[in-house]
Amino acid sequence: MSLAHTVLAVNNDLPLRVGAPVHSGKVRSVYWLTAGDSARLIRERAYPVAADTPLAVMVISDRISAFECIWEGEEGLAGVPGKGAALNAISNHWFQRFREQGLAPSHILETPHPLVWIVQKARPVMIEAIARQYITGSMWRAYSKGEREFCGLRLPDGLQRDQKLPDLLVTPSTKGILRGIPGVPEQDDVNIARAALVDHFSAFGFRSAGDVSHYETLLRAGFNVISSELAALDQIFVDTKFEFGYVTNAAGEQQMIYMDEVGTPDSSRIWDGPAWRDGRVVENSKEGFRQLLLNHFPDPDILLNKDRMPERLALARDTRLPADVFQQVSATYTGLAEKITGQPLPRSDDPRREILDILGGEFGLLA
Repeated sequence: MSLAHTVLAVNNDLPLRVGAPVHSGKVRSVYWLTAGDSARLIRERAYPVAADTPLAVMVISDRISAFECIWEGEEGLAGVPGKGAALNAISNHWFQRFREQGLAPSHILETPHPLVWIVQKARPVMIEAIARQYITGSMWRAYSKGEREFCGLRLPDGLQRDQKLPDLLVTPSTKGILRGIPGVPEQDDVNIARAALVDHFSAFGFRSAGDVSHYETLLRAGFNVISSELAALDQIFVDTKFEFGYVTNAAGEQQMIYMDEVGTPDSSRIWDGPAWRDGRVVENSKEGFRQLLLNHFPDPDILLNKDRMPERLALARDTRLPADVFQQVSATYTGLAEKITGQPLPRSDDPRREILDILGGEFGLLA
């Protein structure tokens, strides 16, 4: 069996019984179940949610995106072997740690297959909550050009590239285009000052101004849990993105939860500790793949300049990266997952067939 056959690249065409069109993102596809199937699974699986909670099957692919494009490899590799399972395993691990610490639950109710989550519907907070422990990436580029204020927070002069920051910095940005908020441009991924979140909390999806502090508490506590455990593995948690939302629990109470994925190589920068102490940055995250792309093409401005997006999309469409590049990325993702969880990563010879067998048999969800 070829390696390409073990990759799940197309994940939005599964013949599941759904109550709404399938939502397909760059990496995950979401199948919203019918009200009847949601209620049945809540009852049969004893999920700790309100009886009328909408549920979805969330299927992660092995696709890899960077610079807002999907990239493919030679030898038929339409994704990175083991990447989806690695992301799910890492997120599951951190979400479990958060529950053990009494922080907050997540949207995940069950993991019936390494590439599949059963999730509850949540009302999202419309920010990407970014936490930074080191100055690097886009923040360093802005700082090196003289910028000192980020999301209403001021950094001191004299910082060096990749240096640890004096304090953990929370720099939220908009999730999608938000309209009609004073001082907030109507663009995706715009930095937001904390004062704007408090003053216009409802426009960002918070229930109250006090919940802005609550999300910050969950973010900082979650970051510290991950950072401490990675430090014990001699890995440095550089920065990451959290997402939050609200759900109604089985007692009928509204509560804030963690959403999406957390602490993964896709949503975070993670550096190798020994290399960093030796003065080198070795990425154990997707940032390494981004840097590889920048070095691979003779005109990296295509990847960095949003005004050249048509060229960038054509480049991604017409390029097949060397297979060993995808193998290298696979080793980064799967190796980190096994290091974090302490368990071998489950491997699928035919992931599509396995998923359909489980969702059709035990869960009774095939159309």
